[in-house]
Amino acid sequence: MRNIDASTITPAVIARLAHTEDPRLKQILTSLVTHLHDFAREVSLTEDEWMQGIQFLTATGQKCDAKRQEFILLSDTLGLSMLVVAMNHAKPAGATEATVFGPFHVEDAPTMAQDADLATGAPGEPFFVKVHIHDLAGQPIAGAEVDVWQADDDGLYDVQRPELGDTRRARGVLHTGAAGTVRFRTVAPTAYPVPTDGPVGRMLLASGRHPWRPAHLHFRIRAPGFQTLVTHIFRSGDPYLDSDAVFGVRSSLISDYVRHDPGPAPDGTNLDVPFYTMDQTFRLAPAAAAG
Repeated sequence: MRNIDASTITPAVIARLAHTEDPRLKQILTSLVTHLHDFAREVSLTEDEWMQGIQFLTATGQKCDAKRQEFILLSDTLGLSMLVVAMNHAKPAGATEATVFGPFHVEDAPTMAQDADLATGAPGEPFFVKVHIHDLAGQPIAGAEVDVWQADDDGLYDVQRPELGDTRRARGVLHTGAAGTVRFRTVAPTAYPVPTDGPVGRMLLASGRHPWRPAHLHFRIRAPGFQTLVTHIFRSGDPYLDSDAVFGVRSSLISDYVRHDPGPAPDGTNLDVPFYTMDQTFRLAPAAAAG
């Protein structure tokens, strides 16, 4: 087709997709082209603005590496990650809700024993966590993999600290026994800002948004015969629960981090500083109930 103009360019591009063999790919590309073109028309996008957009996306890609995923952060802060989670991880009644994965998970977290100290030197107040993994009937699930990660008291994940290299801390993988529980020590998470030293941070600040996330622990729980659960447990009373930068808070995922005066801790040690405890139950949906 020749002499294409602003009215005919969209159907011309879509026509070029006619021979796409994968029907799902064809559907996605057709819709993507349609909405992108309509967006450009709706806002009367200028060439300078589109070039700024290209530079923004280029900078986002350049900020990504093995330890940081700026595109996930972009998706999170635009609400797209949570939208995709909500569409794809609807849970049956009684199952623990899912939320965003986040950009700081790693696949090489150390396997830890019961009552292990996941903090391994991370700064923060002592925090003792007991987790119960149950099915929808309340029965314990043995052999579940509980992958935990978090920021430290400075609001940083281990992968954000160049001085640590490949050393892992404030994260670990545990497995439930017959009672369906895991116990571990870590540090109490605090609210922290998502990184603002990259293009996504600059976008947040330019649009008048704060970059803060409420305090939370990340969990990925996997067990044969059950849906994988990716979720957080947020700290009750955190000032950012209603304005999470990535829209991930669900009321059912807020828990009390109970403060204790110095004294005997759950692991039998005697602490001379205050500490916190949390007792949390997760209910997994059966794989057949996948939404």
